[in-house]
Amino acid sequence: MQSDLPKVCHPVGGRPMVCAVVDACLEAGCKKIVVVVGYKRELVQSALEGYAGKVEFAVQDEQHGTGHAVMCAREPFEGDAGRDVFVLAGDGPLIRASTLETLLTRHREAGSSAALATSVIEDPTGYGRIARDAGGAFVGIVEQKNATEEQLAIREVNPSYYCFRAGALFDCLDRLPRDEVSGEYYVTDVPAMLLGEGHGVEVIDAVPPEDVLSINTLEQLALVDRVYRDRLGAQEGATP
Repeated sequence: MQSDLPKVCHPVGGRPMVCAVVDACLEAGCKKIVVVVGYKRELVQSALEGYAGKVEFAVQDEQHGTGHAVMCAREPFEGDAGRDVFVLAGDGPLIRASTLETLLTRHREAGSSAALATSVIEDPTGYGRIARDAGGAFVGIVEQKNATEEQLAIREVNPSYYCFRAGALFDCLDRLPRDEVSGEYYVTDVPAMLLGEGHGVEVIDAVPPEDVLSINTLEQLALVDRVYRDRLGAQEGATP
C-alpha cells in the first residue's frame, strides 16, 4: 500500500475503510461490535472515535493468525454462549448489511453452529477456496498456500463473512491446532472442525463478486473507492 497506515485506515469514500464495515454491522442490527486491533492500534482507534459507545476494542499484542485474533475478542462475549456472532474482516468496505442479514437468517433458520457466505469470482487468486465433496456438500476452506492444483482452480471463495454461535466458536478456538505450513491459527479451520464434530454448518453463495474486490495496492484502493462512491451516489439518487 506504500504507506505506514494500517490497511483499514486507508480512505474509501472519504473515511477510513473500516467505518464502512462498522456501518454495515450497525445497519444489520448488531448489538455489540468488537474491533480487534494490533499494529498501530491508536490509529485504528482514532479512526473509529466517532463510534464512541457503539464500538469496543480487543488488543492482539502479537499476530498469530486470524484464529488468534478472534480469540483475543473472547472476553466481551463471556457468559453469552448462545449469542450469534459475526466474524468479519475490517478491510472489506463494500460489505452490505443485506448480505449479513441473509447470512444470519440462514444461520438461524438452519439452527447451525456456523454459517459462511461465499462468492464465485473470476480470479480467485489469494483467497481461500471452498472445498466440496462429490455431492456438492461443504467440506472445508483451503487456504491458497495449502491448496492443490485442482483446488486452486476452484472459483468459489471465502471472503470472510462468518456467523457463529458464540459458544461453539470459542470452544473450537480453544482447541484449534496451528497450521502446519505457517504455524498460525486460522479461523478458516473452524467450520470444518465444527462439521467434523457433528455440528451444523451452513454455506450460502451470498456475496456479490463486486463486493470481494481486494485492496492490496493503491490502484485497487482507487477502484474500490470508485465503486463505493458510485454505490453511494446510486442510493442517494434513489431516495424519494
